[in-house]
Amino acid sequence: MRRLLRILVAGSISWAVPAHGAELRIGLAADVTSMDPHFLAIAPNINIAWHVFDALTHVDEDTRLIPGLAVSWRALDATTWEFRLRPGVRFHDGGELTAEDVVFSIERTLKVPNGQYGIFTRRIVGKEVRDAHTLRLKTATPYAMVPYDLNSVFIVSRKAAARSGPEDFDSGKAMVGTGPFRFVRFARGDRVELARNDAYWGTRPAWEKVALRIVPTDPARLAGLLSGELDAIEQVPTADLPRIRRDARLNTVQKVSWRTIFFYLDQQRDRAPGLADLAGRPLARNPFRDLRVRRALSKAINRPAIVERLMDGAAIPASNLVSPPVFGYAPDLKPEPYDPEGAKRLLAEAGYPDGFAMTLSATNNRYVNDEQIAQAVAQMFARVGVRARVETLPLNAYLPKGRKGEFAFAMFGWGSFSADLALRALVATPDPDKGFGAFNWSGYSNPAIDRLLERAFATVDEKQREGLARDAMRLAMRDHAVIALHHQVAVWAMRKPLAYAPRTDEFTLAHQIREK
Repeated sequence: MRRLLRILVAGSISWAVPAHGAELRIGLAADVTSMDPHFLAIAPNINIAWHVFDALTHVDEDTRLIPGLAVSWRALDATTWEFRLRPGVRFHDGGELTAEDVVFSIERTLKVPNGQYGIFTRRIVGKEVRDAHTLRLKTATPYAMVPYDLNSVFIVSRKAAARSGPEDFDSGKAMVGTGPFRFVRFARGDRVELARNDAYWGTRPAWEKVALRIVPTDPARLAGLLSGELDAIEQVPTADLPRIRRDARLNTVQKVSWRTIFFYLDQQRDRAPGLADLAGRPLARNPFRDLRVRRALSKAINRPAIVERLMDGAAIPASNLVSPPVFGYAPDLKPEPYDPEGAKRLLAEAGYPDGFAMTLSATNNRYVNDEQIAQAVAQMFARVGVRARVETLPLNAYLPKGRKGEFAFAMFGWGSFSADLALRALVATPDPDKGFGAFNWSGYSNPAIDRLLERAFATVDEKQREGLARDAMRLAMRDHAVIALHHQVAVWAMRKPLAYAPRTDEFTLAHQIREK
């Protein structure tokens, strides 16, 4: 393949800048575990799916809902939504997209064993195909979130995906979408290879081929960019930002992310794993069920120090579960002030004057500086008498343990384009039929929050819905349902003359990387 070679000497390094139409090589920061777009709802997998598949609705770089495979949608009444599909869209195998494929995809989310996408479709109780490009969806009760939920439902080919499981997507057999790229190969733990879909309905991608390389360690990802092995990387190491910005050969872009980093606390069990007194004896009761303990741990964390010293300013101390640009953010909530003496008093009031011991679980390859943050928080806890043993794991081992309830105090990150949707997943009382609490690892339950969310989801009045979402956020955060740390600032780096419009959702989309 023809390349425009631009030799830049930096020591002994020669750079090959990709010409328009050449192969683009991107370094991804987190492992990709499955190609099945209806299986594991984690960001690395979703990022890949947006290259091969499409959804009825898209979001722009500011997370505003925009048309995707559906050119329009409207509420016909309180429980009926009509979607009109984009005509002339074809799958990668040449088959035409129809409403039948949409119905099949919605139904498949509920059939994949252990699949996590049913939370977006369980409210849909009826599906009516009016014609090849018109679909009506019914909900049992008024529900305004259907267009938002369907942004998370990728449309697959009924012909290609019938009777297909995750293994058929990993092999490529069922990887037939309508997205900007065709699937070529998935090498687990190494890369995903794609080829341009020249029949794509949207803006034609600039690149004939794309290699999405899985490079979870920061030094290796940066080294790949500097050596010319990679053309662009995500999650730029914060400590290296000043150096990268001084490099005339590189472009960097950044944006406040929708991703909030926080800690779960087990509040469901009388006894939770890893909790003991300072002599190592298991605690007779779970301290996290006491609001005073949750408040104490929040007060023990020096958020500005984490932002300044560990994140090099590439974060914002958090008081909400969504970042400031996101719908439903409650601006009156403020980050918990650092107050170790106040934390000690609260622990003493709760019956732990000498503190206790716990395990602090975190990832070591998913969020920016995740392991370093976990170690720093453990040191802060030690200053108020809580001895935290840090246990970190790679994402692919961490998630199954979290889902099984093996953690009592655990780091997590979440991004959503509205506060009510974030609360639905993270703190609402688990209810599979409603799609509530799918990632509520703490087992937290507050009926008042649940009621506010139900009211928010039932209204099509955006102002009223935002007010309800903010009220629910205030209740959750003042009750310390979780302990919020910070909102990430997403940073990308790429070799000139490449450019990328930074996205609030943090996705790294090859079809939106272009030459200036």
